[in-house]
Amino acid sequence: MIKLTGETLTINQLKEILYDNRKVEIAEESLAKVQASRAAVEKIVKGNETVYGINTGFGKFSSVKIAEGNVTELQLNLIRSHACGVGDPFPSVVSKAMMVLRLNALVKGFSGIRVEVVQLLVELINRNIIPVVPQQGSLGASGDLAPLAHLALVLIGEGSVFDNSGEIVPSAEVFERHKIAPVILQAKEGLALINGTQTMTAMGVVNYIEAEKLALDSEWIAGMTFESLEGVIDAFLPETHEVRGYPQQIDVAKRMVDWLEGSELTTRQNEKRVQDAYSLRCIPQVHGASWQVLDYVKEKLEIEINAATDNPLIFENGDTVISGGNFHGQPIAFAMDFLKIAVAELANISERRIERLVNSQLNEDLPSFLSPEPGLQSGAMIMQYVAASLVSENKTLAHPASVDSIPSSANQEDHVSMGTTGSRHASSIIQNSRRVLTIEAICAMQALEYKGVEKASPKIRQQWALVNDVVPSLTEDRIFHKDMERLNDYLKEIKI
Repeated sequence: MIKLTGETLTINQLKEILYDNRKVEIAEESLAKVQASRAAVEKIVKGNETVYGINTGFGKFSSVKIAEGNVTELQLNLIRSHACGVGDPFPSVVSKAMMVLRLNALVKGFSGIRVEVVQLLVELINRNIIPVVPQQGSLGASGDLAPLAHLALVLIGEGSVFDNSGEIVPSAEVFERHKIAPVILQAKEGLALINGTQTMTAMGVVNYIEAEKLALDSEWIAGMTFESLEGVIDAFLPETHEVRGYPQQIDVAKRMVDWLEGSELTTRQNEKRVQDAYSLRCIPQVHGASWQVLDYVKEKLEIEINAATDNPLIFENGDTVISGGNFHGQPIAFAMDFLKIAVAELANISERRIERLVNSQLNEDLPSFLSPEPGLQSGAMIMQYVAASLVSENKTLAHPASVDSIPSSANQEDHVSMGTTGSRHASSIIQNSRRVLTIEAICAMQALEYKGVEKASPKIRQQWALVNDVVPSLTEDRIFHKDMERLNDYLKEIKI
């Protein structure tokens, strides 16, 4: 069990929950905080004080006081009216991350929700009953209202879920099958469930996990290309990187040297040439800069996954209730926009290495387009086209979503983050970039076969064998789409 406290959740723990089906439980001290916070809400409901979100309307309706007898209806209306997301659903792994992050925020004890609501979330997570949440419709402040409302629908027995087979089925049907009772939301609970940044952050966590693996894969794939092009290893030696001082650049250079140790194909300065093109020589500098961004993104995500982001927040047993703006997604919006650039650059430099592999004017001793019969067979010619198309698309997607803002709720919510749009675009860039690296891996595998796999370093030989097992050598033209998709799926797999 991974114990949720609202304070200590890490991305590595989330990875285990999402990809290894580790179960979760709530820490006893956190349950006590939830109970105390709920008692404060009930005291407010019974009193005469007007408190936003507990006995008022929402957004522009915050000045409208709601009678005590209508508070339950208010919460139900809130969830149903806000569940108006559109588009394809988020992948189930993202929706599951949303549930875990929403639960972790609630158990901090500032949201005024009942224990039975958080316990239902625990049960659904552990049974892998995952809400179907449309991807589009969030402005990223007042939090991810529309997508989180679709999550909350499931708790009241409405909406749809992914069952264990991946099929989409009505929540009520699954609840009946598993003998799960939905909750009837009480004061503050609907707002507590939908006010927050958990959609953009959940997508952000999945993006980070995938981007981290992609960045690591990009190094051995680049290493295979480096050997195929008989690159000058001097550029990776530590002296150059230490005098610049970026730890991530130093680390990439060390890993590249490690991948290439024992190679008979790498060359030394002035043996064949003085220096290589930037796409080979500057791997530590370019990949290292992307790792700097990954480190920044990880830091922001690990703050946000343990943050209280709903509104209002309840302090001092209800004596202080503050209507603030922690739901505003600007920190994650910036992080996702930054991640987009970092991953797009890994694809940009990869595509340039692909060009050097397939263009016989830019390499030595390799057939044009790595074709087994140049002219009669096209070989990898159009694979490079595909890579060029994908990196060009990435440049459009990399435009920052966070610089945009459209006012909403009659100008009450007059500046928004667009963080969920940024996180979705980051996901698209990651998928595109992985496919570019897939193409580089296929081309590098074939080029290394021409140069002599037996001359490669032991570690690169091992990676070559893995790629060759998924994608056979290019002995004749075939439907390369199938090869590319198989290898893409292999590279996408998150291994715990």
